[in-house]
Amino acid sequence: MIRPGRSIGCRLAIFDFDGTLADSWPWFAASINEAAARHGFRQVDAAERERLRGLPTREILAALAVPAWKLPRIAADLRARALQDAARIPLFPGVPALLRALARRGVTTAIASSNAERTVRVVLGDELAASIDHLDCGAALFGKAARLRRLLRRTRVNAADALVIGDELRDLEAARAAGLRCALVTWGYASAEAVRAACADHVCDSLPQLRRLLLGAG
Repeated sequence: MIRPGRSIGCRLAIFDFDGTLADSWPWFAASINEAAARHGFRQVDAAERERLRGLPTREILAALAVPAWKLPRIAADLRARALQDAARIPLFPGVPALLRALARRGVTTAIASSNAERTVRVVLGDELAASIDHLDCGAALFGKAARLRRLLRRTRVNAADALVIGDELRDLEAARAAGLRCALVTWGYASAEAVRAACADHVCDSLPQLRRLLLGAG
């Protein structure tokens, strides 16, 4: 756990988007059974959706009976529908202030997401989108590690000076595959219990705690 007031001296903050910056879980929970009907995988009720939040992504896909060959089509469909609904997907309270503070401090910021870049820009709004130094969007479900390596090359920041911030176990897996540290937040898609059991480098339970990790006290 991080100590109050202690910053890790991060020069590059790479954020996941859905569940980390954007409060899109309610949209996803309302959309998943519609996607199941369209693409022929198993529908789930609210109780099972909550149970699945405690599992790694591959186990979730197995529980839903989603074959690997269908993933690109399902992901493309969900990206298209998220863009249609982007104006109704909010940022978490405190996210705009955090992104502005990072920009003022001169910390390089990036977003690596499987969502579409246009959706990310709509949810952020023009001002905040312009404050992000790099957007690398449209990643395959398990393709984020390559995006992280590309961001390191593009920014020329040493891995030791970068931090990945995400909300799912696959964010941690991608960060480790790319040789990066990872902070997981407990307010996103994965359950707080699953996040705390994942052995990430840092776990943050609130936006103020994440802000202290990245910027220190004040």
